[in-house]
Amino acid sequence: MYDENIETTKEIKNSPGTLVWRRFRHNRMALVGLGMLFIIVLIAILAPLLATHDPNKIYMDRFRQAPNDEHILGTDSLGRDVWSRLVYGSRVSMTVGITAVAIYLLIGVTIGTLAAYFGGMVDMVLMRFTDIVMSFPFLLFALVIVATLEGEGNIWVVMGVIGLLGWTTNARLIRGQILSLRDKDYVQSARALGASHFRIIFKHLLPNAMAPVLVASTLSMAFAIMTEAALSFLGMGVPPTMASWGSMLSEANSRLVMDRMPWLWVPPGIAVLVSVLSINFVGDGLRDALDPKQKNNKEV
Repeated sequence: MYDENIETTKEIKNSPGTLVWRRFRHNRMALVGLGMLFIIVLIAILAPLLATHDPNKIYMDRFRQAPNDEHILGTDSLGRDVWSRLVYGSRVSMTVGITAVAIYLLIGVTIGTLAAYFGGMVDMVLMRFTDIVMSFPFLLFALVIVATLEGEGNIWVVMGVIGLLGWTTNARLIRGQILSLRDKDYVQSARALGASHFRIIFKHLLPNAMAPVLVASTLSMAFAIMTEAALSFLGMGVPPTMASWGSMLSEANSRLVMDRMPWLWVPPGIAVLVSVLSINFVGDGLRDALDPKQKNNKEV
């Protein structure tokens, strides 16, 4: 007797999402990275509950105190609690990473798709523009734009600059994918049936071209976090009153702090390291899971 429940269960087990997850979970480092990333996001969400002090409150009599019962990670040069600033700094890093990746995807996918789909003069103009943007030294150009816009201390300007300068990899990736797909039989059939350009792009091309772009965007999130930390370290990032791992690392520009006060720079340094590593592990896992040709993918 035909059992619809059995057929439904088989469809779920063989769905693309389920297959990707089954491949992903075989990568132990990817699972570790996903767990660490989940913890960082959870810390960012629960920052008001986890912080033991106001991250911006200055204790005049507690400058650069070593870790103690009152301040578990000590205090900084202004007497602010390091642990509380570390916890709130996760919010800045996650916000910058997610926002920058959203801008990467919006600009990169749009330009790459239009260039590959229409080809000809459109492709030449858009790709030459991409080459021009890629030729700029990223960090130096970001510093120049932030300074020109007088955006130092403005987190929105920082996120916008990172996003506007980092989309080129996504554009080239999506262009290559669309070029390999636009002459496929199912695309030609849709075109012969009178499907609009919009329908062909969003129904037939992009769903089959986004896998490598999503992997690259995951890794780009780590790059965005490091860029924000670098800008804040140089004093061109988030406002001085806003807790940021990069601004906390700026304490390390003193030899005295480097040698005798590791609590001021080691915690934010470890936070940046762990967040970037976890995102890279997840990106590697997604790459293997989305590419069935990978030798390490073992179906269960």
